[in-house]
Amino acid sequence: MTQAHETAQVMGLVALELAGGAPPRVAALSQQDAGTLAEKIARDLIGLVPQVTTLELTLAAAHFDPAEALRPGWPLHRRLDELRQRAPGRDQGPRVIAFGAAADGAVPLPFQADPDLVGGALRVLPFLLSGTPADVDAVGEALEEVLIERGMAGADTALQLQDGLGAKVEHVRFMTLHDLAAMMALQYQHQNLEGLWPVIETALLAPEDEQWLDAPPEPLLRYADGEVRMALLDTAAWKKRNTPPTEDPERLARSYEHYLMRQRQLAAVLEAHGIPVTFAHCPDDGDLCAHLNG
Repeated sequence: MTQAHETAQVMGLVALELAGGAPPRVAALSQQDAGTLAEKIARDLIGLVPQVTTLELTLAAAHFDPAEALRPGWPLHRRLDELRQRAPGRDQGPRVIAFGAAADGAVPLPFQADPDLVGGALRVLPFLLSGTPADVDAVGEALEEVLIERGMAGADTALQLQDGLGAKVEHVRFMTLHDLAAMMALQYQHQNLEGLWPVIETALLAPEDEQWLDAPPEPLLRYADGEVRMALLDTAAWKKRNTPPTEDPERLARSYEHYLMRQRQLAAVLEAHGIPVTFAHCPDDGDLCAHLNG
């Protein structure tokens, strides 16, 4: 997956597969350790795709939930590029640039992870490979082919991340944003969230388009103009839309509560991906979808 500014870019990630469910104790490596890590990452990537030597590597040595990397506009990588452009030595050939924590351990604001998104089994560190469009296209295609099969980091790279971040790590691998998106789509399928992925994918890749989730008994929602509007149904409207196979009041009440919980779950996933959610009250007056077009 590439992004074009003054130069073309491959947006990549170092993925930490954590053991035991415990999050890393440290939010980011020190500036000195970040520089050492970036050199190791550059070496590892060159070993996989030698053409990487033609590109500039920029690393943020702070870790994030995968959903933070998969947000409209790619904010993690955009912030990283903004800092890259201000770094010295722009006209001196490909650089290896790293950004880590301050001397007191404070993490710079652009790389402070969302404190509400912790506890997952995967954390990612963003990096950029920048260069001419021709070089980036060649490297990007090669990485897409190589990383899935052979994208494991070197042993010393993995050890530095494990020790420096205070993490119990099972695997450390490199991936592109395209790889991460494909992996998340598969995970959401396993988590019974497959109907939501096309909405997220539209927000990421075609934000000017429109996408609906209209598949009862799932909540009804519409993505457009950079946000999701979700239908807020009262009991009567929910019953009319979903035609539950019971008239028992207690079972209906439990089913309706499950529907409300599902709404909250979908809204939380969307907001984790940086997609705003608003609830639109849709009374039982026939065309529910019309209330989401306003």
